[in-house]
Amino acid sequence: MLYYILYPLREYFSPLNVFQYITFRSAIAAILALIISFTLGPLIINQLQKRQIGEKIREHGPQTHISKEGTPTMGGFIILISILLPTLLFADIYNPFVQILVISTIWMGLIGFIDDYLKSIKKIEKGLVAKYKLAGQVAIGLIITYWIYNTPAWDNFRTVTSIPFLKDTVVDFGLLYPLMIILVVTSTSNAVNLTDGLDGLAAGLLAISFSVFSIIAYVSGRVDFSDYLNIIYLPGAGELTIFTAACVGACLGYLWFNSSPAEVFMGDIGSLSTGSALGTLAILLKKEFLLIIIGGLFVAEAISVILQVGYYRYTKNKYGEGKKIFLMAPIHHHFELKGLPESKVVIRFWIVGLLLALLTITTFKIR
Repeated sequence: MLYYILYPLREYFSPLNVFQYITFRSAIAAILALIISFTLGPLIINQLQKRQIGEKIREHGPQTHISKEGTPTMGGFIILISILLPTLLFADIYNPFVQILVISTIWMGLIGFIDDYLKSIKKIEKGLVAKYKLAGQVAIGLIITYWIYNTPAWDNFRTVTSIPFLKDTVVDFGLLYPLMIILVVTSTSNAVNLTDGLDGLAAGLLAISFSVFSIIAYVSGRVDFSDYLNIIYLPGAGELTIFTAACVGACLGYLWFNSSPAEVFMGDIGSLSTGSALGTLAILLKKEFLLIIIGGLFVAEAISVILQVGYYRYTKNKYGEGKKIFLMAPIHHHFELKGLPESKVVIRFWIVGLLLALLTITTFKIR
């Protein structure tokens, strides 16, 4: 909104001309997101404590987590507000890329809020029934599909996606592309949700992933950079840089309170919304396959759960006794039970996340 108010005034006050630059607006959005996080964080945490909206620790989880019982949850409010407010102030809100991403984030934030509300306030242990949560994820996938199919911005490459490491190579999913969109949004939001199990783990990895997408969004929206790097040029995609920069600022600001020992947990309202934003970014920027590298640890966390559950059921049916591959899934708990301190697991995962980020950037030149 400020973008539309201040930029036209450049004729009367020339310094306002800086609002035409995406880099400037992105930097301001990131800084504002940090300030909002630092300002609202203590207020939201205080309100959560007053209303006794605390985390319920699983009985079959790591014993070291019992002390976290009652820690305020639903801290995802801090992240959501810190992302959305700077985006609405400094991004082009009439840009279809921005509109889709904002709606996707809010939609899954609402799904997450319902789940957290049922678990933490209504004391329904399982929260929102899984099939209803899945229905919400499929619904936003269909909304994104409809939006893309009816927006001219994607006319020339509506159903295609880029292939990492290969020059000028794309895959056209054709009629199957809607299924691809649903799969990406659903799997990414669930993967981030599964990763949010240690203090600072998900927030740190999200900050890294959104940083990479900031670079991708910026170069994808510039004809000169996209041509040089041989990636799909997406007119208008540069505006996504403001959103991703706000995400980085919001996640780092939230990490101030969520680092060990955590003062607040993000809950499903935070993990599902940011996961949905991450998946939607990959879809809008035609980087669905590259998301596997960018969010490699989110993928690993989800796969560890699938393997654990699948192997347990297989051995249960075949031998009458279920066996496990990992000491506990998601895999970050496996390393905890192996004796590694929680903070060491988190930092090592961050390091791997940074390495994957660097690998992602190299894919643009290794072709």
